[in-house]
Amino acid sequence: MKIGYSLSAEQFSPSELLDQARRARDAGFEALAISDHYHPWNEAQGNSAFVWSIIGALSQSTPELPVSTMVTCPIVRINPVILAQAAATAAVLLNGNFVFGVGTGENLNEHVWGAPWPPATERIARLREAIDLMRLLWTGENIDFDGDYYRAVNARIYTLPDEPPPVYVSGLAPLSTELAADVADGFVTFSPELLTQYRRSGGRGVAQTAMKVCFDVDEVQAVGDAYRLWATELNPGQLNRELAQPRHIESAASMVTPEMVAEHFTCGSDPDRHVAAIEERIDAGYDEIYVQQVGADMDGFFNLYGSRVLPVLRTGGTRRSESSHR
Repeated sequence: MKIGYSLSAEQFSPSELLDQARRARDAGFEALAISDHYHPWNEAQGNSAFVWSIIGALSQSTPELPVSTMVTCPIVRINPVILAQAAATAAVLLNGNFVFGVGTGENLNEHVWGAPWPPATERIARLREAIDLMRLLWTGENIDFDGDYYRAVNARIYTLPDEPPPVYVSGLAPLSTELAADVADGFVTFSPELLTQYRRSGGRGVAQTAMKVCFDVDEVQAVGDAYRLWATELNPGQLNRELAQPRHIESAASMVTPEMVAEHFTCGSDPDRHVAAIEERIDAGYDEIYVQQVGADMDGFFNLYGSRVLPVLRTGGTRRSESSHR
């Protein structure tokens, strides 16, 4: 079991992300995950740095911590020929401690240069082909490739890690989960039901998940911050995959209530509740859990996790019967 820290490039500036990574290392988190967006989910988040620049900086500021993208979309906005080179360089900088998490993405990020947003079945087919192409490029051979969606012409990556970066596939629905079980080295999901499907379909790789918490000594303030910044996470169905602008996703979140946010996110300063939220995911079968602090009190969050959450989990946790309580 690995407990890592999740860096939100949508919510924080590059300097804040690097500061959080150092604090996470010092608090005892074992790894980092980082989001890959062109736009934030809503205007309140207010950021969206280029993830590959941040990964390069992380390799120098916190080289002790492995890094996973959670996740990159290699099918529209950036061609997989280019992303294969980016991932290879990241793996070299991180001495092999890089996981390339990929998924079918969101219209929010992928439409920006004018390409049409494909239907779900085509996105799955594109992702499968993109993974095949990137793995060919990681052999270091000169590649000519003529697929249904992508081409490579005399393409060769010269700067390569000793081993190709593992590819973890995000599963937010049954089709992508089946793809992960078929082709991926690991799996990223937020659904215990889809994790069960992945295992039943033959997936044997590491299962990653992420969770957002809002530490604040004032629980009302914590719920308010989580609601303002991340109510969009509770939009129903495929809205967040299909809507094209932050303001549209934010408008859809008008259906979300503060009570729903308080139920979904672990808010406040009670260490037992934070431990229990992580234990719930351990019990669901995840191998790696990445925690993101969405509130402003970074000092309080890292102090709590460094002294009263991570040490408890390392010694077996509370295993309380009410571990599902948030």
